[in-house]
Amino acid sequence: MATDDMDVRIEERLKIKIGEAKNLLSRNHGSSVCRDVYCTLSLDQEVIFRTSTIEKTLSPFFGEEFQFEVPRKFRYLSVYLYDRDRHLKQDKVLGKVAIKREELAPYNNKDHWFPIRPVDADSEVQGKANIEIKFEPLLSRNNSTYSSKKRLSVRVIECLDLTLKNGSCDPYALITVVYTNEKKVTKRTKVRKKTTCPQFDEIFQFDNYEDRDRDKDTYTVCPESEVEICELNVSIWHNGMGGDIFLGEVKVQLRGLQQQNAALKNAWYFLQPRSSKNKPHVSVSTPPGTRLSIDNSLGSLRLQVQYTADHVFPAKVYEPLRNLLLDSVNVRPIINSPVYLLGDIVSSKMDVAQPLVRIFMHHEKIVPIIRALADAEISNVTDATTIFRGNTLVSKMMDEAMKMIGIQYLHKTLRPTIEQVFLEKKPCEIDPTRVRDATTIQANLSNLKSYVHGIFRAITESAVHCPALMCQIFDNLKECAMTYFPDNKEVRYSVISGFIFLRFFAPAILGPRLFDLTSEQIDAQTNRTLTLISKTIQSLGNLVSCRSTQQVCKEEYMECVYKEFCTETHVRAVRQFLEIISANSNQKHIAVDTPVTLKEGIMIKRAQGRKRFGRKNFKQRYFKLTTHDLSYSKMKGREPLCQIPLSNILAVERLQEKSFKMKNMFQIVQKERALYVQAANCVEEKEWVDLLTKICQTNANRLQKYHPCAFINGQWLCCKSANVLAPGCTAVSVTDSNNFHMTLDPERDLQRMHSLVLTHALKLNQMYPSTNGTQLMHGVSKNSVTDLIDVTYSIEQKHRSYQRALARDTKLGSIAAPIGDDNYLLASRMNIEPALYSVIQNIP
Repeated sequence: MATDDMDVRIEERLKIKIGEAKNLLSRNHGSSVCRDVYCTLSLDQEVIFRTSTIEKTLSPFFGEEFQFEVPRKFRYLSVYLYDRDRHLKQDKVLGKVAIKREELAPYNNKDHWFPIRPVDADSEVQGKANIEIKFEPLLSRNNSTYSSKKRLSVRVIECLDLTLKNGSCDPYALITVVYTNEKKVTKRTKVRKKTTCPQFDEIFQFDNYEDRDRDKDTYTVCPESEVEICELNVSIWHNGMGGDIFLGEVKVQLRGLQQQNAALKNAWYFLQPRSSKNKPHVSVSTPPGTRLSIDNSLGSLRLQVQYTADHVFPAKVYEPLRNLLLDSVNVRPIINSPVYLLGDIVSSKMDVAQPLVRIFMHHEKIVPIIRALADAEISNVTDATTIFRGNTLVSKMMDEAMKMIGIQYLHKTLRPTIEQVFLEKKPCEIDPTRVRDATTIQANLSNLKSYVHGIFRAITESAVHCPALMCQIFDNLKECAMTYFPDNKEVRYSVISGFIFLRFFAPAILGPRLFDLTSEQIDAQTNRTLTLISKTIQSLGNLVSCRSTQQVCKEEYMECVYKEFCTETHVRAVRQFLEIISANSNQKHIAVDTPVTLKEGIMIKRAQGRKRFGRKNFKQRYFKLTTHDLSYSKMKGREPLCQIPLSNILAVERLQEKSFKMKNMFQIVQKERALYVQAANCVEEKEWVDLLTKICQTNANRLQKYHPCAFINGQWLCCKSANVLAPGCTAVSVTDSNNFHMTLDPERDLQRMHSLVLTHALKLNQMYPSTNGTQLMHGVSKNSVTDLIDVTYSIEQKHRSYQRALARDTKLGSIAAPIGDDNYLLASRMNIEPALYSVIQNIP
């Protein structure tokens, strides 16, 4: 199989933790007036997430983490800091941190303080332009011979991904040539309405001489050495109601020999910030918005970024690695297996646990691999109370498996009470050192008990809805623990409660946004309420083995809460719950009758078949997706205006922008018509499309083809068919078929495993001794090490071949590598240290 012919895809993922800011400027210089600060996270200028607002401070601590699949190409990851206007006017931008996509990797998994840069309106640009430049010979006056002079021909073809200004974009281009005597001539294109990807395709010509005798309507042609065109400036503008707004520019030097440069004929260019003679020169690799400052005068922001870009090959390439990992289930003892070896050498257990869980889930071997690893771990434990308490591979794999398998179960169980906490906003603080008025503690205690009772009841009554696969894993864990601790009557409960309470329910309560239980901003009081509830729920699992509040309670002020639950009734309820979820799970899982909310939020919708023009066609609605149907209403909590059963959805696909000249649109195809919906941003669009496609992909009447554009003005814009009932012209997207909330992607996860082995090649090499023994460090088999190295080297050879072909085929000025980016080939180079590769290369 030739590497050049492979279908290679690039999958990108970003995880960013916005930590804290320090030394922000006060509202009035020289004073101590504080600010109400929040951050927004953007891909280029498109806002993806927003933090909570931290009030009355110049050193706010955010501590919020966001992670998402990157849905499109981007140049900069930016974090903007804002000062909230308490009078509900426009919030003030304080500055930003902008990191180039190619420069994200060095910051991976490291806390780093970034200087906050000013935001200059003229530097907030994005997008690229396709421009054709030619110097054509001029005909003589009798049109029979060519003059030595030339005429400049500039064709402005199109632009992509321009910036929205106040929610709209009506772009046009100004084409300016500058002569060596500083004379300028400017022409302009027509305005293209409502698009960030305008198609201009207009040609403009400029003579390469100066008109010095305008009154006589004659031209004086000067020698080339005296005057000629030296620079071309193509600037893009938004035709705004209150005045034109700068969107970016391209400058091309054309003096002298550059006029003969064939590479200038047709090329893509990155739009750049507006140049200014009064601003210091900054190289093109410097992010926009950093041109005015190189110090920390505006303060600093601490970020932790993890960016991964995986070049994923077809499944056949990973077959040896896949077989090696899956065969770990049959290796005895398990400590000789490649899976155990990777868990031993990789310090961040979650990095290896996540792809392993997905790979074994896809091949339906997650239960036996967790059982084998758990058996090995429990066999080395002498105290039953410490089982799975460490940062081990099997505990992290359990965390990931529970989250994947049980996310809908988690939502069904916790969501009602979590929503109640956010809606009521009742104070629950009972720590005397944290309250100003001690007389409020009893009322706060009553509120806290009410919430804890609600969640306790929801959990203990949810056992029959626990996913069958989770129950099977719990059954195996219980059996292993009872085998090694037969005299410990409580271990059958504690080994399960440590996972389901401590590592499943409690973290979800503490961080509901990380588990998609809410999309709302969490204020300080609500965050404290969730913390107290989580602390209590965390301790509920200990009820099965502790007999007094002294054994459960760590803080004195929490004792009154724990007393509520240290009763025989509550202990019996917890044990019954644990018994049910760890029972033998061979029987079929009981279907959930009550609908579970999967996703909800505000979007803009338009129905097929209505008039093209008029505001009523596009309306803001509150959408709600459950395991039963998709509905929308005027506002959250109102009666649905429309409910679409999931079985009626024939396809869910993205809608091309040219249909309505609106970004981030997708379509929900039904038998009678399609519902067109616009999401808030590209990440929201991807999440809605992926989730709807996932849960509807098994529908018996699912379409094989669809129309990627709308039916407008009597025809489908995609295939130009005039028949509104014409079958689709494009095949629907192919998705993986499985029974879990998250779509599995085994090839991508195998690529992640390949990268992990490659990154830890030095450690592997250290485990390879000069002796011929069969046992290595930590008792790992020599075969496991050599097999891992061999398959990794084989895959890496294909990567290197692909990267060489990519570098060879990537031309400066192409749409993949626009001019104006000094490290445009960085993404095509190997993303590993040379020393690591030399280790693999030298293995016999």
